[in-house]
Amino acid sequence: MGPPRSKKRRPTFRRLLKTSGVKLENKLKNRQLNQQNAAKKQRKEHKRLRQAVKGVALQEPRPLETYRRRPGEEEEEEFLESLPVDMMEEGDLQQMTAMARQASFITRDLSSCGPVHGARKRSADLVRSYEKVPRKMARAEEVEVIHLLPIKDERGVIPQSVQRVIKNQPEEEEEEEEGAADGPNGEENEGAALSSAALTPAQRERLRLQKLNQRKQTIASLGSAIISDPFSNMKRLKELRGMLMEADPSVAVSVRKLVMVSLMEIFKDIAPTYRIRPLTAAEKTAKVKKETQQLREFEEGLVSQFKFYLEDLEQTIKDWKQKKRKRSQAVGFQSYRGLAEVAVRCLCELLLAMPHFNFHNNIIVILAPLMNDAAKKVSDMCCDAFKKLFLQDKVGGASLAAVRVISGLVKSLNYNVRPEALRTLLSLRIKEVEMKKDLETTAPKKKFMTNKEKKKNLSRMQRKWKKAEEKLEKELLEAEASESKEKKTQLHTETLNIVFLVYFRILKKAQKSVLLPAVLEGLANFAHLINLEFFDDLLNVLQNLIQSGDLTNRERLHCIQTVFTILSGQGDALNIDPLNFYSQLYKMLPQLHAGAHNDDIIIVLRCLDAMLTRRRKQVTLQRAMAFVKRLSMLSLHVLPSASVGILAANRATIHAFPRCDFLLDNEIQGSGFYLPELDEPEHCNAQNTALWELHTLQRHYHPIVRRFAAHLRQGAPSDGSAALSVELSRRSPQELFEDYSVKNMTFNPPVAPPSSKKKDLFVVGAALLDAELQRRVQSVRTAADDTQLDFSAACARTTAQH
Repeated sequence: MGPPRSKKRRPTFRRLLKTSGVKLENKLKNRQLNQQNAAKKQRKEHKRLRQAVKGVALQEPRPLETYRRRPGEEEEEEFLESLPVDMMEEGDLQQMTAMARQASFITRDLSSCGPVHGARKRSADLVRSYEKVPRKMARAEEVEVIHLLPIKDERGVIPQSVQRVIKNQPEEEEEEEEGAADGPNGEENEGAALSSAALTPAQRERLRLQKLNQRKQTIASLGSAIISDPFSNMKRLKELRGMLMEADPSVAVSVRKLVMVSLMEIFKDIAPTYRIRPLTAAEKTAKVKKETQQLREFEEGLVSQFKFYLEDLEQTIKDWKQKKRKRSQAVGFQSYRGLAEVAVRCLCELLLAMPHFNFHNNIIVILAPLMNDAAKKVSDMCCDAFKKLFLQDKVGGASLAAVRVISGLVKSLNYNVRPEALRTLLSLRIKEVEMKKDLETTAPKKKFMTNKEKKKNLSRMQRKWKKAEEKLEKELLEAEASESKEKKTQLHTETLNIVFLVYFRILKKAQKSVLLPAVLEGLANFAHLINLEFFDDLLNVLQNLIQSGDLTNRERLHCIQTVFTILSGQGDALNIDPLNFYSQLYKMLPQLHAGAHNDDIIIVLRCLDAMLTRRRKQVTLQRAMAFVKRLSMLSLHVLPSASVGILAANRATIHAFPRCDFLLDNEIQGSGFYLPELDEPEHCNAQNTALWELHTLQRHYHPIVRRFAAHLRQGAPSDGSAALSVELSRRSPQELFEDYSVKNMTFNPPVAPPSSKKKDLFVVGAALLDAELQRRVQSVRTAADDTQLDFSAACARTTAQH
């Protein structure tokens, strides 16, 4: 017997014809679509790419994988080969042959699949490999082929796809449309330009005001919506920020300024009072309540929009500094400065109003270089902002960040900085710092006991109570919500170290710089906080500066003030006799007359307080009397406010050295004569002179000067008729100088108005004592009133007489 007959029935001829017709129809459709796609792509691709595609199309595809054929497939192929081909046309046969040579991505991938009725492993690989095929092919510009999931029947896997035509016009059509669009739109734009040019100036101004009012209403509506409900209207904030790119040249500058200021006020209003930190990966994936999610979205959107707003302000300033001309030409180059000034003002307001919020350090980095800007208005705005920041910063975190940036700026510019930028450091609120102490005092103190110490020293019940007590203390510290004193002192110490580093660098490397007066003034202001290790070197540097002769009077006064502030504070323990600095101030006093800058007197008063009053135990009587005499001479040549301050300083010196009353007597105390031209206070024999200047000052036009002169002439008593009033006696010389200053062009006390010198009116008749005389005068006045004057008759008589 032969081999068993196969039970599988061969396909009938009709079925094969039907199947072949469907395949041919599908292949023809695919071929037409592929040709259309290739033709459209060829218009945009390079010539080399088209040649490469043609070369690949002519090559015969290599099979990716080969599989062992089933017996039934060989019989089917033999049967198909034996089919007559005379019923097909030549074009169809060539088309089928050409399509067989081409292998697309889908056909090649499907041909690599195993048989339909293969093993499970092969079927699994088939599904897995088909899953790798994307649902969408690379999108063509004109036709998009969407591949669907395949279907499977007895013949095998049949791919399914849907083709969607995209209504994108070809390149030529696009160019034509662009040309056509340019034509009408260009004509419209030209027409609009011509129409605007045809308008009169009044009409153009009216049109501009109308547009500006519309923009103002839009800004107001967006701002009110954001402030009323910021959680829901965060998108409105983005819309308002988009108005910073206003393109209408007639209102672009005004609208951008309004939007900048409006956004600044909105951020100040809706920003929380804490710093928003980014969420971690675990927090993003965790499930939270709806309110918490809404709060997170609000915070994320707020930080993002605030960052973009700061970037817009910074870019506006950069465009102005770089003199950059925009393409849009919506804003003229002359208007860049006005926009930049508004941007700087907004940044200054945010610097002061939001020191707790995000990107505060970025604002400092933007504004710090502008303190040295050539534009005085911009520089003054930034300097004032940093001064206010230092004054209102009670903790010290923002001040520390600003001082760091200023220090880096001074060093990077090689000390070519405006003195006003360095004088902002004088506004720092630093009162206490950590001085260098012993290791025992600086060692960190343990707040809570460790577990080992608790187990060793405490019982179980005591440990339980101790744990509850520590927990309560921690909660109380958190409930205070205030910075600890230790942290505040630490921040102030670090800030002051950076300030002194800047000052010492300038003293070492740039002694002839314009920053030296600001440095000396800063050293005088913070001298009581300088560490003892720097005293010797600093005193030598200051003495060399004074003796060099290159300093002005004000700079020398600052040096002297720094030295005596150090010696009256921590340097009191040092055994130093600064006689040279006394001589320098004594020599400088006659130069501070009213013809010079009168503000130097306030520095003199501070120096006298540190040199004579606080160091009265280290000062001799001869030196004190010499200063009192020279100060009395100086009071004759300065303004009234300076005279009041100097006389108040003399009063304090007389109280500190009671034996200075020798100067109120004409008798000579000892040998020698007074030498007023000698610049050594110890050897000028001041005890042999008298304060004759007080008699001259008693006739001064200022009442307070006269009162002080009379008070000192009586020996500056604390009680009695010659004593000063409480308002004058309890105020320091510096305060009196400020109170009676005339820098605001006001006189204190105000000058009394002149008395009226009008003569008394003489009432005719009523003032006469004789009744008969009063009657006659009254009759004459009545007759004169009744008589009518005739000027023409009088003129005729006068002419006839002549």
